[in-house]
Amino acid sequence: MITLAEGLRLPTNGLDYTILALYFVVVLGIGFAARRSVRTSLDFFLSGRSLPAWVTGLAFVAANLGATEILGMAANGAQYGAYTVHWYWIGAIPAMVFLGLVMMPFYYGSKVRSVPEFLLHRFGPSSHLLSSVIFAVSSVLIAGVNLYAMAIVLEALLGWPEWVAIVVAGFFVLAYITIGGLSSAIYNEVLQFFVILAALIPLTIVGLKRVGGWDGLTDSLTSSHGDAFLTAWKGTGIGEGNPLGANWLTIVLGLGFVMSFGYWTTNFAEVQRALSAKNLSAARRTPLIAAFPKIFIPMVVVVPGLIALVMEPTLGKSKDGLQYNDAIPVLMRDLLPNGVLGIAVTGLLAAFMAGMAANVSSFNTVFTNDIWAAYLKKGREDAYYLKTGRVVTAVGVLIGMGTAFIAASFSNIMNYLQTLFSFFNVPLFVVFIIGMFWKRTSAAAGFWGLLSGTAAAMVNYFWLYKQGVISIPSDQGANFVSSIVAFVVGALVMFAVTLATRPKPAESLAGLVYGTRSPGMEELPAEGDDAWYRKPALLGWGAIVLAAVCYIPFSF
Repeated sequence: MITLAEGLRLPTNGLDYTILALYFVVVLGIGFAARRSVRTSLDFFLSGRSLPAWVTGLAFVAANLGATEILGMAANGAQYGAYTVHWYWIGAIPAMVFLGLVMMPFYYGSKVRSVPEFLLHRFGPSSHLLSSVIFAVSSVLIAGVNLYAMAIVLEALLGWPEWVAIVVAGFFVLAYITIGGLSSAIYNEVLQFFVILAALIPLTIVGLKRVGGWDGLTDSLTSSHGDAFLTAWKGTGIGEGNPLGANWLTIVLGLGFVMSFGYWTTNFAEVQRALSAKNLSAARRTPLIAAFPKIFIPMVVVVPGLIALVMEPTLGKSKDGLQYNDAIPVLMRDLLPNGVLGIAVTGLLAAFMAGMAANVSSFNTVFTNDIWAAYLKKGREDAYYLKTGRVVTAVGVLIGMGTAFIAASFSNIMNYLQTLFSFFNVPLFVVFIIGMFWKRTSAAAGFWGLLSGTAAAMVNYFWLYKQGVISIPSDQGANFVSSIVAFVVGALVMFAVTLATRPKPAESLAGLVYGTRSPGMEELPAEGDDAWYRKPALLGWGAIVLAAVCYIPFSF
């Protein structure tokens, strides 16, 4: 899944390891500090719905900014060039804005504790149980990706054996989530966000200086890779060829709509951060606040991939040499002095732990509330479910260690993650979006739409694409197509089943369908929430406009 070349060992010394040790001490300290606020299961799973919007907003973006994204998107930058910005400006921002402006009032207003619980209210127990199982499986799979990727990176960079890296990082994630619950995970994610930036910003600045600034970088890449390499849209016409293996239609529909909206609006590892906000206004602003740093993440992730390609022109050219996944480690090795190198290593480790913690915390919530408490052990006292959540956290970390090795058959880390999203998140989005905007949608339609969409994505990928029945230039292109297939099949099945079955009574859909309201949606804003700069519409449309403006330099 991640293959790092030999010769990447970093010249770390005692100063670097001291910085790393201090980080671990702070992480555990935050866990113990958060423990004092954990008295109920709601405190453990959703921080008692008490956190301010700026905290949940930074945690929202940090939960996504795992080292798999850092390494994977830097690799994509080196391999695909400016095409990689699509994952941010069209593949994230519109969906994050839609979540904040349209979907969070339904999530937060209905007072659900998880995304699957919303499906319970809208469609019934069949869809609820199926979506809960899907969430649980996908959470531990993605947590395992972060853990295994981290082990390989630390082995290459620091010489740590894989099992040592897995045990050390797994232990610290397990410790601070078990001790302090979601509050511990969220406050650590805020810390990790700044640690990650402290690692990536110096790397980018020093790297740009080494290659002659932005002009030197663009001149070098244009001469070696052509004009299209630094444009986002050139070569994406239908029938044209490009390294990404996708045209503008599959980029807009596959990535920009179904995959993006499927991930950002239904992925509980993200939505959970918004649900922990102190009120509805803060919950709506959570993804909108996160959208602004997300817009600029390519500057410290994709750009280093481009810099690495100039500094190491052999990157990705030989199976035995440096690979695209080596982009960030190469820059760390060649550019950073001791001390700063320790910060960079700590930033990578923080990123891995943030990604893993986000998925482990969502796994323990969904398994405990939506499977264990809903179907296996009903009606127990709250303390029992609090204890169960802590036990399930340990189980989730252990399963994540085991499932990590499933990813070994994938040559590109982002290909694997995008494949999982097309299988699990896109079908969920189909069910959510149709059920939320079409009151007539029946309970049976939710179940069969979810099941058929998931099955269709898997059939397209494993049979039609992998067996060569249809020709798609790349795994990423296949993921875009799988997402479109999942969406179309799921939607058609939902329409057909809805017309053949009876809808739920209208009175049971208050606050669950667009155009209806529940008592939770009538919540008055807290003091200061009505300030103009906190208006969700202003934040949302401001992010959309800013993302569109960012496209301009990469469009000509």
